[in-house]
Amino acid sequence: MDEKKSGEQIDTQKANRITGFQLFSMTTSMVMTVYGFAAFAKQGPTAFFYLFLAGILWFLPVTRSSGEMASIDGWSKGGIFTWSRNMLGERAGWSALFYQWIHITVGMNTMMYFILGCFSVTFGLPIITDNPLVKFILMMIILWGLIALQQRGTSVTGKIAQWCFTLGVIIPVFFLLFLFIMYLIQGHPAMIDVNMHTIMPKSWSGSVLVGFVPFILAFAGAEGSAPHVKDLDKPTVYPKVMMALAIAAICSDIIGSMAIAMTIPNNQIQLSNGIVYAYGALVKNYGVSVVFVEKLTGFLLAVGVLGEISSWVVGPNSGMFEAAKAGYLPPRFSKANKYGIETNVMILQGVIVSIVGALLTFGAGGNKSSLSFQIAMSLTVALYTLMYMLMFISYLVLQFRYPDLHRAFFASKSKTLRIVYGFLGFVLSAFGFIVTFFPPADLSSAAKHTYLILLGSAFVVMLVLPFILYMFHDKWASQLGVSIPGSADDTAAESLEEETK
Repeated sequence: MDEKKSGEQIDTQKANRITGFQLFSMTTSMVMTVYGFAAFAKQGPTAFFYLFLAGILWFLPVTRSSGEMASIDGWSKGGIFTWSRNMLGERAGWSALFYQWIHITVGMNTMMYFILGCFSVTFGLPIITDNPLVKFILMMIILWGLIALQQRGTSVTGKIAQWCFTLGVIIPVFFLLFLFIMYLIQGHPAMIDVNMHTIMPKSWSGSVLVGFVPFILAFAGAEGSAPHVKDLDKPTVYPKVMMALAIAAICSDIIGSMAIAMTIPNNQIQLSNGIVYAYGALVKNYGVSVVFVEKLTGFLLAVGVLGEISSWVVGPNSGMFEAAKAGYLPPRFSKANKYGIETNVMILQGVIVSIVGALLTFGAGGNKSSLSFQIAMSLTVALYTLMYMLMFISYLVLQFRYPDLHRAFFASKSKTLRIVYGFLGFVLSAFGFIVTFFPPADLSSAAKHTYLILLGSAFVVMLVLPFILYMFHDKWASQLGVSIPGSADDTAAESLEEETK
């Protein structure tokens, strides 16, 4: 019996072993949101200002602080759940994890809208995006098909992400860079004028600053792969993976957004598939078939985002599985399959994604894909920035109260700079959260009303849901035989002691 268990354990470890490049591919596919390029381009020259805020002043603190917390002895499991629980207590840790986990149930719909927008161009079938029922059915095929593929271990996800990243991100982005450079060298006119005056926002009102929302989403997600540090062949490469990720994300977003903004009139940019038409605009002067290029790049970009969804299916679910084993979900969600994959948690995620997808697809005006896309993006950012605020508070508590905890990586050798990272990350996360609730200025009055109703109601439900679930924590924990500490402070102290043994 012992030999059999040992053999199963070895198989499980092998099924979840990944390389540094596979982790880079998984994390990059979670962060490098090619589906957001059109939304960036909508901001015109102001995109540079927002890219600076999100890509440097916010993304750098995210990658550095999450890398430091993930490297602390005993903190490799659970991600944000472990970090916040140890620093802020059980309820805060659970809430942070829930917001990270639930945000992607909305974000996956944004990704699937993009995939279907690309496929509608590739296959010449407008019905894919224009008919709500057809759109929803195809979304469900994508979602549940990817969930089924994840059931044989993290290594499968790593391979999917690696190939999808290569085909759907590296090749299209470098091709776009080449075309864009040639476009500029040949003296073609740019649709926008980039200078110090146009880079700054036209005003500082909420309806203008809401343009910052897609940029937060573009650089979010780096912490989602932190639980997989334990699966790396060489865990010490994690900080290098994060640094490479930061450089790659910033460069690709600048290329993608400017290629669209400078070649397509602003009022003709479509949020769900605008980047596809940018390729056509760039090649039309070279005697190449515009239709063929748009179809090919549409297919490749869709493949890239399929890899992103695949990575998100396993990333936060790893942390949610740890929470389920601690009694934060009904006991059935604490069980894994023979490959160590949290199947029941994935199914729960899939059900929520399906429900949210139905509400967004049919509730935002059916064929008004841009409004559905905008609401999905804003709700994703509102929930995600909540998690980031808790993450940065946890990081600051770590710096002030537990500076001696052993870790393999420091965000900076200077404690002062580490504290600056924490405060800067928190402030920009809070800023992104606030402006999310302002309707974009270019929406009609009716669309703004729909935007606020759907965004506000969905946010309130998801805001209170983790606290409702927490009311059953004692019951579910006792069913699992998990001990329940008395107070939040005791919980933080005891969890910290247990995690760092």
